Amino acid sequence: MSDKILYGYTGIFDTPDEIILAANKVAEDGYKKFDVNTPYPVHGMDNAMKLPVSKLGYAALIFGLTGTISAVTLMYFLSVFDYPIVIGGKPFFAFPAFVPIIFEVTVLAASIATVVTMIALFFKFPNISHPLHDTEYMKKVSSNKYGILLQADDLKFTEESAKELLAKLGAKDITAIYYDQAEISTEHKIFEPKFISLLIIIAVVVSGSTYFALNKLMFMVPFNWMMEQSKIIPQDNNSFFSDGKAMRTPIEGTVARGNMPYQFKGDPESAGKYLKNTLLPTEKNLDLGKKKYDIYCSPCHGYYGEGDSRLRGQFPNPPSLHSEKVRTWTDGRLYHVITEGQNIMPSYASQMTRKERWATILYLRVLQRSLNAKESDLE
Repeated sequence: MSDKILYGYTGIFDTPDEIILAANKVAEDGYKKFDVNTPYPVHGMDNAMKLPVSKLGYAALIFGLTGTISAVTLMYFLSVFDYPIVIGGKPFFAFPAFVPIIFEVTVLAASIATVVTMIALFFKFPNISHPLHDTEYMKKVSSNKYGILLQADDLKFTEESAKELLAKLGAKDITAIYYDQAEISTEHKIFEPKFISLLIIIAVVVSGSTYFALNKLMFMVPFNWMMEQSKIIPQDNNSFFSDGKAMRTPIEGTVARGNMPYQFKGDPESAGKYLKNTLLPTEKNLDLGKKKYDIYCSPCHGYYGEGDSRLRGQFPNPPSLHSEKVRTWTDGRLYHVITEGQNIMPSYASQMTRKERWATILYLRVLQRSLNAKESDLE
């Protein structure tokens, strides 16, 4: 045994109650460096061993907060400084929209980094040698027995006292465990050439397999069947028809079910003359109009219709909606502008339903009345 160094003493117990009692007695006796091995988790073992709270939670907290701060910082920089875009009147950094991404990055960073910390620092990977490996003790506690280990580097440890304590607790097969010389010389080298080479090989194999699967395999039979379907793709050529076009012009005079076409297309004067707003200025309709106005109209016209665009410098500022010309327009004339657009203003027929357009006009009338009140309104 001259070439071996003592690692500790082990003892075997037959029942969970015995190992719980033994762990409690060892902890009460003052041992700090000891371990318990069981074939399955034994309820109450942490308290019996008087184990402190794991420090792994601090790693999870640090990496989780790092993920949160990194996600918020990156998205704030991109949305405010690098590529600012106004979407539906929302601020550049619309925090609620980013919450799901922040949550995902936080959980991902905390979980992955915690596992890496546990394996690299606590389990000392890639060093996988351990004095208990391949011992009779480990074979028994991995099957149907329960064992306890008293480590020799504990300040309270002596060979005689360890054997005496285990015998006093009723342990069987009390055995001395020694380091092998190879285990003593093995160091925890994360950057060991063989380990780094293994990581490189894994990275190359995973990257190559991913590239092949996504860029080659998916284009082979039968995986390409979903891509090469017998269907007509919009704006593509098609030799079946004489004009060579894939998209067909609807038959003249046909109308989609439940959708009457706008009858005053290109005729704003007639729209202003014949179209009437059938919605009443109720609280519900005004709330709907305000919501749609703030989303679609306010980025250019401003929240109060004064033409103070938030897109200043990107587009020409629109005129104020409080001008004499706009105030005297009929609701039908305003509806026509929203439906077909005017000058550089696009049509909003695809974004707003007919009811929403009429409700928006109701809210616009409220804005106009608020800045152009009559004397009767002040009485």
